[in-house]
Amino acid sequence: MDALLVLQQTLNGLQLGVMLFLMAAGLTLVFGIMDLINLAHGSFYMLGAYLAAWLTGLLGAFLPALALAMLLTGLVGILVELTTLRRLYARDHLFQVLATFGLILTFNELIAVLFGVQPIFASPPPALSGQVTLLGAPYPAFRLAIIAVGALTALALWWLIARTRLGMLIRAGADNREMAAALGVDVARLYTLVFALGAALAALAGAMAGPILAVRIGMGEDILILTFVVIVIGGIGSIRGAFVGALLIGLVDTFGRAFLPALLGAAGTSLASMAIYILMALVLGFRPRGLFPAPA
Repeated sequence: MDALLVLQQTLNGLQLGVMLFLMAAGLTLVFGIMDLINLAHGSFYMLGAYLAAWLTGLLGAFLPALALAMLLTGLVGILVELTTLRRLYARDHLFQVLATFGLILTFNELIAVLFGVQPIFASPPPALSGQVTLLGAPYPAFRLAIIAVGALTALALWWLIARTRLGMLIRAGADNREMAAALGVDVARLYTLVFALGAALAALAGAMAGPILAVRIGMGEDILILTFVVIVIGGIGSIRGAFVGALLIGLVDTFGRAFLPALLGAAGTSLASMAIYILMALVLGFRPRGLFPAPA
């Protein structure tokens, strides 16, 4: 097996892993703290991708477009939380599933009205459009930038949750929301901030994915399935678990699709598409609450 090919696929797996982490971090915060099943989380990913592509063409610069896309998606998240989801916290999870599925359909139709139904093909910023050489292997600079952004975001989230007053309030609300409210914490405002943060992280993932994938309607549903697998493997409500689970899923999925068909033929192709679910079953067999579950 070619060592350079293994290195390139490892980097591809890390790149996919950090993309999944950006999605899973927001979703696991929302589910672990707010006890809300949000199937529309992928719609924020799609919205971020569309806004970043449109704003890049409008402003002529990727980084300002990325920042604005995250800000606007976070504001949309606040609007959705205030107008729709706040009424569902005390309801059964079935109501949350049905309502957020309706939000998926609403966002898809809204995107079609605003941007059309044809896919948009975004380009990476000129400074990151080339390739770099790592240990003799050429690799796209933009994909390396995605890995770096994901790692920095993981560190920033750890610092936010573990070292700031807001993180203390988030942890308090997750452990015992009634006691936190009794001590004067505005839990409703805290939930809104957490949901906006999750939406902004999803938008960051979508904006970074835009120059790699076609920006299209429904792209959020594809990555949402992998995101739920990440959360189950890592442990619901755990940022550390989301990070480790995302990297595992990214590497297993990438290596499976790259090498199993060549090794096993048609059986390898089928096995590659099942690899992440096999991994999930194995993890749950030994750790039913995931690798790093949040404290109960």
